Amino acid sequence: MKAKEPANPHRVIQFVAHGKPVIRLALKQGWRPAARYTNLRDVRGLQFANLGFLDVPWKRYRFDLHVEAVKRTRPFMTVARDVEAAQDLEDILREGEQLQAFCDYVVVVPKDRRLGPDLDRLIPPHMILGYSVPTRYGSTPIPTKYFTRPVHLLGGRPDVQRRLADSMPVVSVDCNRFTLDARFGDFFDGEKFRPHPRGGYLSCLRDSIRNIGNLWVDYNACSLPSRPKVA
Repeated sequence: MKAKEPANPHRVIQFVAHGKPVIRLALKQGWRPAARYTNLRDVRGLQFANLGFLDVPWKRYRFDLHVEAVKRTRPFMTVARDVEAAQDLEDILREGEQLQAFCDYVVVVPKDRRLGPDLDRLIPPHMILGYSVPTRYGSTPIPTKYFTRPVHLLGGRPDVQRRLADSMPVVSVDCNRFTLDARFGDFFDGEKFRPHPRGGYLSCLRDSIRNIGNLWVDYNACSLPSRPKVA
């Protein structure tokens, strides 16, 4: 059965990929489940079809395993491999169209600066643009001014995600940074990470999830793009 859309159609869609306890806490706050295609046990037993986000591993990506997982789980959204070099775009878009047959939306993540001025022309309008939030693992080097249509923010700190949303039209985000800090007794207080006043891993998780959600209360998210018609 098709999952219901959020009551507020202009609400940013929030995904979290982690173990079931974290995902269940987030679901109570209106988030959605996410998992890499290499770790589907994290969402086993949870509603995922037409609702969740299927991510990919940063290294050792395999399209055959990815497309098989999309066929099996039928997610709301999945992400194609990063476009590190402009000459790979055509192949990645071709893969994206194959993935599109088994999910609602495909995210394409351009990372070659040369693509920036032509993103709207080169990437089909039914695909969502992905922007990698800066972390020690990497980032999107293309200037934010070129991201002028629905964007999914990939990873990074929640406060940085929210600031980026002021310079591009964000429709969805995925975030699990707060789970790392919770292991050390820190939580996100709405502005930054700091030690939790009472302590405890679950307290850090619950309060972080609530405060991250509050970051987006006043944000009017853009609409999702129209999906291609099925022949």
